[in-house]
Amino acid sequence: MMSFRIYLVEDDGNLNSILTSYLQKEGWQVTSFLNGEAAREAIKDAPHLWILDIMLPDIDGYQLIREIKTLSPDIPVIFISARDTDIDRVVGLELGSEDYLPKPFLPRELVIRAHKLLERVYIDIAKQREISTIALPPYTINPTSRIAKLKEEVLELTSKEFDLLLFFVKNQGQALSRDQILNYIWGEDYFGTDRVVDDLVRRLRKKMPELQIETMYGYGYRMVKP
Repeated sequence: MMSFRIYLVEDDGNLNSILTSYLQKEGWQVTSFLNGEAAREAIKDAPHLWILDIMLPDIDGYQLIREIKTLSPDIPVIFISARDTDIDRVVGLELGSEDYLPKPFLPRELVIRAHKLLERVYIDIAKQREISTIALPPYTINPTSRIAKLKEEVLELTSKEFDLLLFFVKNQGQALSRDQILNYIWGEDYFGTDRVVDDLVRRLRKKMPELQIETMYGYGYRMVKP
């Protein structure tokens, strides 16, 4: 299980201590702050989740979330506030908070909401990325982000090179004629020579030499299944 880092900003010392204890029981690394200025200095740490009280003795939670989202827009924020007003909820959402919890609340409710938010933001997205990634050892390909990697190195492919790569991947083991590749990459209205196919394959081979692309002389190409 992933160990998340939670930053809690709550100026009530007793409530701060209680919430910190509950959050730590989940196995999370919790850092708590009693004022906004101390929290502001820690924004650069980029924890997995911020839990912010709106009403603080110095900087309010609204100012903090502006600065958090400016530096790290993808980090989720839960607002907590003693002012159970619609305007606080709306403003919080407009500024980028993912959840809002009016006081008083049971500490366990905050833990449950934090669990759901962390799971949605980090675990579900990670699983989706894993599902959408194609393994083609030693390469990995993500069609959604259109990124191909050699281990951790991102390969610099042009748009057409990536399109060709995907076409080969989707048709592994199948013989693809130059005309098929030409129509797929350039469209049926292309009136140039099919030599552009050979040039594109050559460039792809140069950038990804471990790909098993066979030349079928007089016909086209085939990617061999690993």
